[in-house]
Amino acid sequence: MPVTEPDPMSRTKTSAYAIGLPAALLALVFLPAGRLDWMPGWIFIGFLVAAFAVSALILQRVNPAIYRARSRFQPGTERWDRILLLLMLPAMVAEVPLATLDAGRMSWSSVPPAFIVLGYALLAAGIAITTWAQGVNRFFEPGVRLQRERGQRVITFGPYAFVRHPGYVGALMMFAGLPPALGSWWALVPAAVAGAVLVLRTHWEDALLQSGLEGYADYARRVRFRLVPGLW
Repeated sequence: MPVTEPDPMSRTKTSAYAIGLPAALLALVFLPAGRLDWMPGWIFIGFLVAAFAVSALILQRVNPAIYRARSRFQPGTERWDRILLLLMLPAMVAEVPLATLDAGRMSWSSVPPAFIVLGYALLAAGIAITTWAQGVNRFFEPGVRLQRERGQRVITFGPYAFVRHPGYVGALMMFAGLPPALGSWWALVPAAVAGAVLVLRTHWEDALLQSGLEGYADYARRVRFRLVPGLW
């Protein structure tokens, strides 16, 4: 079968992402906080912009095909994965407005500075691990499917030499780091929901790959842990 790659995003869609994502982030942070002069919100936004800008520059250099792969959900994405994403993505997004409502307006939580620093450390580590995984894996798509038309093969190097799903490790670290970084304990509730769904997704995706991707079962026997070396 000839190898075919996903179509690139149109200029219109690229422009919409470039304008819409920062605008959405500003709204999610400052509308619940109720004010634009809330400095922790600006620190949070500045951190994310800087971290993801560095990530984008690295990926553009080492694996530019990732932008085509991740530009949309591709045909063949598993139906169960779409259902899981309908549960996970709202919980993930809800972390930000709940955290900023808590810390920026209602003051329900009292998060010590050390935990705020820990939150940013988890965010930074999560972004770094996810970037590493995307940098070595050209098949890193937003949806779960067998990418036969792309000549999908097992990736065994980089972070995949330690765990089978390093991108999910990075995502879990970001889920956990965001609430304390913004100064909220209550936002850990949707973070826990998103994390639980992601762990279930890991289990189902692993089963799909073991049954349908050549060489993955052997790889799974060599790299025994899905997310946490020595544990699971």
